[in-house]
Amino acid sequence: MTGVRRYRIEHRTTYTYSAVVTGSYGRGYLTPRELPHQRCLSHLVRVDPEPADQSSGTDVYGNVDSYFHVLAEHDRLVVTGESVVEVDAPEPDWYTGGPAALPWEDARPSQTNGPLSVEFALDLEPSEITPAVTEYAAASFTPGRPLGAAVAELCSRIYRDFTYRSGSTTVSTQVADVFAAREGVCQDFARLALACLRSHGLAGSYVSGYLATDPPPGKERMVGADATHAWAAVWTPGGRWLGFDPTNDQFADERYVTVAWGRDYADVPPLRGIIYTDATEAGIAVSVDVAPLDADQLRVADPEDG
Repeated sequence: MTGVRRYRIEHRTTYTYSAVVTGSYGRGYLTPRELPHQRCLSHLVRVDPEPADQSSGTDVYGNVDSYFHVLAEHDRLVVTGESVVEVDAPEPDWYTGGPAALPWEDARPSQTNGPLSVEFALDLEPSEITPAVTEYAAASFTPGRPLGAAVAELCSRIYRDFTYRSGSTTVSTQVADVFAAREGVCQDFARLALACLRSHGLAGSYVSGYLATDPPPGKERMVGADATHAWAAVWTPGGRWLGFDPTNDQFADERYVTVAWGRDYADVPPLRGIIYTDATEAGIAVSVDVAPLDADQLRVADPEDG
């Protein structure tokens, strides 16, 4: 099928502990979403040691979240998400035509035109919208400018003005600190972009997912492959979200696999949990592989096949 990319995804998180853990409880977002342009053909979450209880559900934003409770004693915990996903290429004019061609002011949600998205236009607590962020965004969101053009320029400016530096921040680093340091990682750049959108009344969502490990022919390998990735999306009239990636200076396309979205990272962490132990140290290792598949590979790649 032309314009469709298929991937087998393995996302493995390994926790090691300095003492025996008597029990652990975890929750995370590891299941790719079902979307008009994306289909999750199969999915499985494996936990080692085997949990006494394991289930999944759907949160308020429509994301699939997984739960597990391990009761066996252990000093190592491995959680692996395995998926097969299809992603459609966007329409050629998706970033410039349709809603993206409207003046950006017309994309501000209201209780009339986008009641479910109004929440995504609100600032966070503590506040992420500072005078400096508002001024920075204003250079791109000039009066009457098409939404797609404004977002594309904001995306490019963040890419140029900020340095990607692994380990320079944590998940709790504030946007103001990233703005002052002019460096961060994909999560920081997505959150900065969202603060810029919201400073002008636009609705923005934080998107958690993956990038294809091997780029398609003619495309360059991007920052964020072989790891979980994050980008931003702006709401457009009609209810569709326009995804963009300041880390790689481009709009989201068929190389991006969406797992979950929310207002911020805290809404959709890949994994978080509680352990019962006297251990004072723990290590964590995360590996992600997003491998392209041909149509005739789909059956053998199904996680249910073992």
